[in-house]
Amino acid sequence: MLVKFTKMQGCGNDYVYVDCTKDVIDNIPETARRVSDRHFGIGSDGLILIRTSKQADFMMDMYNYDGSRAQMCGNGIRCVAKYVYDNKLTNKKHLQIETLSGIRDLDLTVADGKVTFVAVDMGKPVLKPSLIPVISDKEIVIKEPINVDNKIYEVTCVSMGNPHAVVFVDDTKNLPMETIGPLFEHHEMFPERVNTEFVHVADRSHIHMRVWERGAGETLACGTGACASVIACILNGFTDHEVTVSLLGGDLTIRYDEKLDRVFMTGPAVKVFDGEINL
Repeated sequence: MLVKFTKMQGCGNDYVYVDCTKDVIDNIPETARRVSDRHFGIGSDGLILIRTSKQADFMMDMYNYDGSRAQMCGNGIRCVAKYVYDNKLTNKKHLQIETLSGIRDLDLTVADGKVTFVAVDMGKPVLKPSLIPVISDKEIVIKEPINVDNKIYEVTCVSMGNPHAVVFVDDTKNLPMETIGPLFEHHEMFPERVNTEFVHVADRSHIHMRVWERGAGETLACGTGACASVIACILNGFTDHEVTVSLLGGDLTIRYDEKLDRVFMTGPAVKVFDGEINL
């Protein structure tokens, strides 16, 4: 069966997108693994299916590189908005998109009939350990010591629809990500595994971040991770409430509205190419 797809990326966080308002895909976990393979497939951080929704304009159904299902992706959802607008599935510049972690509101910036930037209401940060989830007897997990490979790190834990552990470091450039990333991801402290952000604070309005995503490994960007990192910075008193987050794939602007207790993310959405694959 030939299936049309579009490869898109937000700050280098790339996914294969399929319009499942029209096509039906079987054996989705295996398909996600196949299309994501950078040597034998299309090459991506995962597979995102765009579905109809009874609660919102569309639904984002997301699968990681390893075939596991994911609740939410900030870079991915921006590209969903670009896909449905650019392909004339909608003419709305304000969208609601359903995810496994709830409905997200998006505002589209359009130039010459194409979406260039998308602002996303990423929702409320979750700090209660049992809801992240993280094993802790604290009310909020801030600077919690964790032993990884016989070295003590400190983590601040936040959920933005998926679990994040934020670690502050002096330098993000020379981290042994392939070694320590999996050890954080599968640490017994995190019963559903975890995304780990390694953050260097440049100043009160600018941070640098690298991320190890559960089920995907190191990626060039992570929208929910950028949001979690800014919340962790605020909790630790390191930054103000609007921060530029520099990732390997580009910059995101993250703003925390304290009155609303909500996080807003603005960043690019870029189409790479269209194609067909025989499934």
